[in-house]
This record gives sequence, C-alpha cells and structure tokens, in this order.
Amino acid sequence: MEIAELVPQDFHGVISLVRGDQVLFRQAHGYADLANRIPNTIDTRFQTASAGKAFVAVGILQLVERGQLGLEDTIGTLLDLDLKAIDPAITVRQLLTHTSGIPDYFDESVMDEYADLWVDYPNYRVRTSRDLLPLFIDRPMMYPAGQKFQYNNTGFVVLGLIIEQVTGVPFDTYLRDNVFLPAGMHRSGYYELDRLPAGCANAYIYDPARDEYYTNIYSVDVKGTGAGGAFTTVPDVERFWQALTGGRLLRDDLTREMMSPQVDEGIYGYGMWLKRKAGGGVCPYFQGSDPGVSFLSLYDPEMGETLTLISNFGCNVWKLGKDILARSDS
Repeated sequence: MEIAELVPQDFHGVISLVRGDQVLFRQAHGYADLANRIPNTIDTRFQTASAGKAFVAVGILQLVERGQLGLEDTIGTLLDLDLKAIDPAITVRQLLTHTSGIPDYFDESVMDEYADLWVDYPNYRVRTSRDLLPLFIDRPMMYPAGQKFQYNNTGFVVLGLIIEQVTGVPFDTYLRDNVFLPAGMHRSGYYELDRLPAGCANAYIYDPARDEYYTNIYSVDVKGTGAGGAFTTVPDVERFWQALTGGRLLRDDLTREMMSPQVDEGIYGYGMWLKRKAGGGVCPYFQGSDPGVSFLSLYDPEMGETLTLISNFGCNVWKLGKDILARSDS
C-alpha cells in the first residue's frame, strides 16, 4: 500500500518521510486557517507541544560540552530561587531523564486536559518559564529524587531556567542562536500566540456540542517554555536531525548519550524517547501533544530515514506513523 493511501481524508497537517537528502514522501493536508480556507503547506509553522524538550536538551548538553554546566550539578546551586519543599539536590541529569521527582505542574498521569490548568491561572500570563512557578513551587516532591522514571513537564521548565541562569539570556534566545540558526532552522522559534509571525498555523479543537472547531488560544501557554511550545516546520525538523546526527550541534559522544537509554526502562535518553526495532537497534524520536496539537518525528539511524508528522487539528499522528513504518518495514 502506498503511503498516500494510509492518510485519513480528514488529516490536517504535514507528513514527510526522507532518507538522507532524498524525499520519499511529503504532503501537506488541510487548513492552517480554517475560517479563511488558507491551506497548510510544507513550510507552514506548526505548534509542537512537548517536542521542544529535545531542543532544550541539546541546549543543556551544549553547556555541558562547553564546561559551563555539569550533569551532576544541582538545582540548589544553579538557581537563585526559594525552592521551598523541592529537593535542592536534584541534578541536571535527573531533570533531563524525568527521574527528579520535582512537583509537576501538569501531571499527565492524573490530569487529562491541559486546558484545565488555566481555569484559575490565565494562560495569557505565561510568557516566560518563570511565569509557571506559581503552578508548582509550593507543592511537595512527587517522590524522592532519582527513585524512578515519571514523565515530568516541570523538569524541563527548570532546565529552561537553568539555561537562562547560566547564559544570562532568555532560553528561547539561546536556543535560536545555538540550536535553530546553526541547524538552518530559520522558520523555527518560540512565538506568542497573540503576536504570531507570518506562516503560522492555528491549532484547532473540535467541539462536539456545537459541531465546529475552535482555536486553542485559551488552552495552552501563550508562549512556549522549557516544557515545550516551539513552532517549527517539517523541513526544519529534518534539518535538526541532520545537524544533530552530523555533529554540528554536539560532540559525537554527547549526541550518542542523548539518544541512548538513560533510564532503567530503556525508553528515554535526554529529551528523546527511544523505540526498539524488532531486529535490534534503537530509533530515537521526540513527540508532543497539546489541545489541537500533535507531533511525532522519528529517526532510524540504520536506514538513515526520518519520519515526521505534524497536525494542527490534533490528528492521531502516532497511529499514522505506525502504519507508515509498518509499510516501510514490510
């Protein structure tokens, strides 16, 4: 079956499969602006939710490479914050690997809707990583640091704060200058939803009661933080993989470490999930999901292939990705 036949008719977003510099499949579907019928294109900038954790991880590892930071450095020595009941001995490594136990402002194991965060704390107040502090700073630890792996958004908010503390510039400015621009990702960045540049897609949520779609502008942070929220394009994501695996962002040993198992479960490195192939080997991938947003990008080092799927209607990119990979493996 051809890849085009696997794509649902109601898919909105972009799908791309490349091998090296060769495009095997690439299509844009649906609308970036539904009301005005402006279509998505290959170069449309999409919200990517938690996918930004991969960019933050690279930024942190760059500081490690430059000797400005150590993986065993602790938040108590790195941050000028009153941590209250949060363990000051939490390490950078534990934040990178979701093993810190730091209180999670959005605990996905017990909360279903990200939009529920903004009932009492308006999302338009979140324009920096520090703006999220009121959502977690007064909470107790979830478990002792280093005890187990549990996906944690706060950990990467704190990593964003560490980048700012060490470099003296906003984390998104640092990522622009040290990750996006060196990788040639000129259409990627962290933008405020009420000040979007040209070429950005709205993200849409379906309202079954009214049988219509509405945008997610009241459902997510108005600007991304260390936990996620970058805008990017499919070609820029592919440039990121090329720069990362080509040694243009990190030393080879740090790149391998980032994309190797760092937790007992073997499913996570630094800012990257890991998928074990049936015949052996590991494929790193990063992903994101927010109201109206779904993102998945997987790199197969043995095949030299990158599969990237982005949707601005929250379409099921995971099922579609699995179907495409099953076709490729057959």
